[in-house]
Amino acid sequence: MKSLSYLNKYFLKYKWHLLLGILFLGGTNYFKVLMPQYFGSILDSLKEQLTNVSADDILLVALKLGGIYMLLSAISGLFLFLTRQTIIKMSRHIEYDLKNEVYEQYQRLNYSFYKKNSTGDLMNRISEDVSKVRMYLGPGVMYTINLAILSIMSVIKMISINPYLTIYVLIPLPIMSFIIYAVSSRINRISTTVQEEQSFMSTLVQETFSGIRVVKAYGRSDSLNDKFDGSAENYKNKSMKLVLVNSLFMPTIFILIGVSTLVSIYFGGLLHHEAILTNNESGITVGDIIQFIFYVNMLTWPFASVGWVISLTQRAAASQERINEFLKVKPEIKNESTAAFNFKGKIEFKDVSYTYPNSGIKAIEDLSFKIKAGETLGIIGRTGSGKSTVIKLLMRMIEPDEGQILIDGVNIAEVNMEKFREQTGIVPQDVFLFSDTIRNNLLFGSNETEVSDDELEEVCRKAHVLHNIKGFKNGLDTLLGERGVNLSGGQKQRLSIARALIRKPKLLLLDDCLSAVDTETEEIILRNLDKEKVLTSIVVSHRVSTIRNASHIISIENGHIVEEGTHQSLMDLNGFYKELFQKQLEEEEIQE
Repeated sequence: MKSLSYLNKYFLKYKWHLLLGILFLGGTNYFKVLMPQYFGSILDSLKEQLTNVSADDILLVALKLGGIYMLLSAISGLFLFLTRQTIIKMSRHIEYDLKNEVYEQYQRLNYSFYKKNSTGDLMNRISEDVSKVRMYLGPGVMYTINLAILSIMSVIKMISINPYLTIYVLIPLPIMSFIIYAVSSRINRISTTVQEEQSFMSTLVQETFSGIRVVKAYGRSDSLNDKFDGSAENYKNKSMKLVLVNSLFMPTIFILIGVSTLVSIYFGGLLHHEAILTNNESGITVGDIIQFIFYVNMLTWPFASVGWVISLTQRAAASQERINEFLKVKPEIKNESTAAFNFKGKIEFKDVSYTYPNSGIKAIEDLSFKIKAGETLGIIGRTGSGKSTVIKLLMRMIEPDEGQILIDGVNIAEVNMEKFREQTGIVPQDVFLFSDTIRNNLLFGSNETEVSDDELEEVCRKAHVLHNIKGFKNGLDTLLGERGVNLSGGQKQRLSIARALIRKPKLLLLDDCLSAVDTETEEIILRNLDKEKVLTSIVVSHRVSTIRNASHIISIENGHIVEEGTHQSLMDLNGFYKELFQKQLEEEEIQE
């Protein structure tokens, strides 16, 4: 239950829903407890007058009894409806708040967090785990309070009839409590393993569907089916263990309630017989025995629900513990500044080094360079040389292990990153498009609330993708599949460039984002970008043709700068840059 204490703040927030729900539960149980009392008293009255009443009188008494019983049932039902409109609604409000809290936490966490955790597991915690917590907050809380109120009211009524018979009837209940206590810890352990297996299944399914083209291309459907079947089998076996433990509750509880009913009849009959023999008018009557049977059966579902509620609570505790794991994670990188920021165009890396913590790979080491306002920096190197790491460091997705990154002469840690990112347009190496229209994918990059179609078409023209969009039946309103699956690689890259341009950025970062377009298209796009009013640009590529017109070019190998200068000065060096250029020319000639 320790993990569930996190939810206390929500109970406090919705205290009026909870308090009204408790009040309404009191109302529904009050009228429910009155039913056996009326039934018993009328039955005793009818028995006393049985020899002196006609069939019509008996019918009238029966109708009266039925009418009162239905009226009390209706009033009790009305209060039950109001209970659900308060406590169950409270659980839905808390579910909404908790999902938003988890989602906002996901938004706050840094790039490194997502490198360590799978998407399936993240999705499972915000959906399945939160849903299990809601079942505790709604039905779990409601049935627990209902049990407490109904038990107190029923036991008071039973004691007022006959204390000794009440003791006999309630003897089985401690046995039931012991059984519940014995299995609750086992439920908790099994629930945790079930949730973990479900997270693994979610991850497997998500990755399979996201990479379905690769799966089909490599003919790996059967092996992935086997892997999923294995996980599903494990999930089923673990769930069956949980079902087995849960299934012990209901039969046990109903048997014990049945025993209580037999005790009511047997001992109640003995006490009634004794009252007749001793002519004790205050002794227990047939109506009292009927009341006891009603009260015992009235307690059947609340006590039967104890096992179910315990199961809900244990599952919710396991799920909330998983949720708390992520909610307790502190962002490694925090935006410490809230001051206004206006990017002037200067960037400097001073002896910056970074090693990826998971792999231990030293991506860059003692890297230093400067960019002045109005310049374009080209970064070139082979795959894995550390080019993209420079972009991640500049966007503060990761923190350098050593050295400093200065933005307009200020340490990046002291810059308001939200404002800096608002003035930055980035086209990542791994292009991501949402399952939405082309229009909304473009608007995602805009800092403005209203953008005209003319503006959207203009940035698409600059990215040389407008003619493709106009070729679609619905134009800008064309709906894209998951990750833009119905576009080619080049179209996705160009659309991503247009999304960055609609931002009207002061800093433009292109991270090897023209690798899927031909050199002719690349030349058109770069020529259009040169006309953009961008203070500073950084173009990262493994192709010389992409960065040859940059103001300054640095060649990176194993995280170090091996050469730097303009295109012509680097060609004159006859070193790494020229060798790379010549190899790429040869490859293009072969392809032609």
